[in-house]
Amino acid sequence: IHPATPPTGTYATDAKTIVGFDPDFAQLVADALGLKLELQAVAWADWPLGLTSGKYDAVISNVGVTEQRKEKFDFSTYRLGLHGFYVKKDSKITSIKEPKDIAGLRVISASGTNQERIALEWNRLNVAAGLKPAELQYFDDDAARTLALVSGRADVNFNPNAPQAYQAAKDGQIKSVGTVNAGWPNKSDVAITTRKGSGLADALTQAANGLIKSGQYAQALDRWKLAEEALPKSETN
Repeated sequence: IHPATPPTGTYATDAKTIVGFDPDFAQLVADALGLKLELQAVAWADWPLGLTSGKYDAVISNVGVTEQRKEKFDFSTYRLGLHGFYVKKDSKITSIKEPKDIAGLRVISASGTNQERIALEWNRLNVAAGLKPAELQYFDDDAARTLALVSGRADVNFNPNAPQAYQAAKDGQIKSVGTVNAGWPNKSDVAITTRKGSGLADALTQAANGLIKSGQYAQALDRWKLAEEALPKSETN
């Protein structure tokens, strides 16, 4: 797990205990399978190598399913992959749903991500339609993104929805004006990631579906204000 982004995963006030929806759900899955959970904190960039080398059995850290990743890994989906458009509280922007809605805006994104891919494609469509492209801006962390937004240096933050929804509820400086699936124009959900052919994915998917049916999944989502990212069922790959 990469404990850097509440509410999916972060450190508690003791700076050691990992808390959030992802560790909560991992514990529920482990309990359902009768296994002992051993959480290991890793940098986001290190999880693919650690998983393929056998250092970890599974990764639960907001990993979105993509066709490219499916060539190397198996997946058990457990949350909608939503990216959110957030603006400062008093912004005149009220809704972003389609490419024309970002035309000419200063949009914060993250390099090499699904959200950047979507923004670039929306820019291409806008230019083809005779509209201005959005100006993409890149910042290293959430604090810098928020500062750029509330100070007026950017118009929109377009990044994963969960941490932005959490922040909006926590400090009230920003607000949501829309969401889009991470796989736009297709679907890309968030999944527990395992080694290709390890045989773990089906068991994890079955455990997840049991938690969905029992209501424990919904309770965990509610606890972290993530109800809108609920999946009706978990699927393998």
